Formats: sequence, structure tokens, C-alpha cells
Amino acid sequence: MINIIDIFCGCGGLSLGFQNAGFNIVGAFDNWDKAVEIYNKNFNHGAKLIDAYDLTPEYLGSFSPDMIVGGPPCQDYSSAGKQDETKGRADLTLRFTELVCAVYPEWFVMENVDRILKSQTLPKAIALFKSTGYGLSQVVLDASLCGVPQKRKRFFLIGHKHEDDNFLTSKLYAGLSKKSTTIREYLGDEFQTEYYYRHPRSYARRAIF
Repeated sequence: MINIIDIFCGCGGLSLGFQNAGFNIVGAFDNWDKAVEIYNKNFNHGAKLIDAYDLTPEYLGSFSPDMIVGGPPCQDYSSAGKQDETKGRADLTLRFTELVCAVYPEWFVMENVDRILKSQTLPKAIALFKSTGYGLSQVVLDASLCGVPQKRKRFFLIGHKHEDDNFLTSKLYAGLSKKSTTIREYLGDEFQTEYYYRHPRSYARRAIF
């Protein structure tokens, strides 16, 4: 079984996906107390409240991870955020990269918003990953083509030691649906309502009715 550490684990989205796929989560870390509290109610292995800069390669290495996964904070890239990489959160993408390269597990997976592709931070991270010896596959996946009733694009960067670049790209795209999943298709008649309505695009008020 592949052992996984989740850095920037939040309330456990990535952890749950990998756990459901049969992987073994051996450690999880985040600096947001509310997220860690929720995580620890959802998982038996628990998460630790800690700043990423207080995590050391030696400590992470003690878990003997085969893979490190993580979704570094996206606010500095996101269309809902300031889109300003000087605010400090973009540096956490590089912190994730530094920790992965120092621990040097067989695999890593990094997730973020698709706008990270326009950032100045991502090329720095990619250069460090490649200089350490990782082959990289990167894709942007639309959640609505993965069975989720939401038009939500996410960037994934997957690394494997001593591998050629783009080693997984075709496989990641191969399993996508040909059309977006709708709320109707996802919920069916669960709420016994005839219509679903999506509120206009506003991060303050957006919802499904």
C-alpha cells in the first residue's frame, strides 16, 4: 500500500479521494484550526495543526511517505482573490515544492486553481521539481467532466521520480466525460423539485436554489 502525507490538507478533500482509492494516509498538516478540527472529525488518522514553515524534511521523512500531496493556498492566484503574488500565500507553493524535493518521495501531487498557470511562481516550482529529478505531468481538469455538477477548473501537477514528462497526461484526459454533469443529473429527484436555479456569478451570493 502506498503511504501518503497531505500538506495543506484543509478539511480533507485530497485525503478523502486518495483514501477512497485505497491509499494509506499516514500524516496530514494544516495551519487553519477550523479545518483541522473538521478533518479530525472525518478521519481516524487525524491531522496536526502546524505552519508549513515549521514542518521539516526530517520530520516528514519519519513517516516514510511514498507520495506527498497538497493544495497550497490559492488566494494569490484565484479569480476570487487579490491575484497578487506579493501577498505571501504564493510563497507557500514554493514551500510545498521545497518540502517535496527535500523529502524526495517516489510521487507527489500538487493541486491549485487553473490561474496558477499565469503566475510567476509556478515556473519556479517546476524548475525546482525538474532539477531534483521528477518527471512531470500537468493538466487542468474541469470538475463538471468528472461527475461533479459544477463548472470548476483545477490545475494538477503530478511528479514521479526519473520519469519522462507528460507520462500521465493522456490517461488523465482519457477518463473525462464528453459532457458536463448537471445538477439535475447529480441530484435526480432527491429533493422532489422540478427546477434548479443557479444564482448569478457572485462569490458573495452564489448558490443553488
